[in-house]
Amino acid sequence: MEKILKTKKKIRFQDCDPFNHLNNSKYLEYFINAREDQIAEYYDLDIFEYMRKTGLSWVVASNQISYIKPAFTMETVVMESQLIQFTNNLLLVEMKMWNENETELKAILWIKFIHYNIQAKKTAAYSDDLMNLFQSVVIPVEDSVFENRFLKVIQDLKARANA
Repeated sequence: MEKILKTKKKIRFQDCDPFNHLNNSKYLEYFINAREDQIAEYYDLDIFEYMRKTGLSWVVASNQISYIKPAFTMETVVMESQLIQFTNNLLLVEMKMWNENETELKAILWIKFIHYNIQAKKTAAYSDDLMNLFQSVVIPVEDSVFENRFLKVIQDLKARANA
């Protein structure tokens, strides 16, 4: 089963600022939409069907993002995501936006999702099936602080470019 999920997306004109850069707030939409598409494609998990059947879903608890290079109007980018941590009701997903050749990192995001019971209006524990899925795809990272992880990713990219 794939652990690092990737899809290509085109940056659309209406999502850009007057400089032809993807607007900062739109990065989150591109990331969330990519992740929804990826888990449906790679894990056959349609979160909307899941919500309809179970009354359970995910809410975003927090985002931490660093913008590194601008994404431009009509540019094709690669959206990459991976689960880096989970508990019985939380997911921490790391996402990266790359240029089409994956040689230039545009942004990195940590997004924390809480499993939520819509009817009861409170957090909910994951089923054994979901816990097994998460266990099979998680790729833990050494850093538990976003800023430290960001610096490590940048250092690794610089080292790779100088190799």
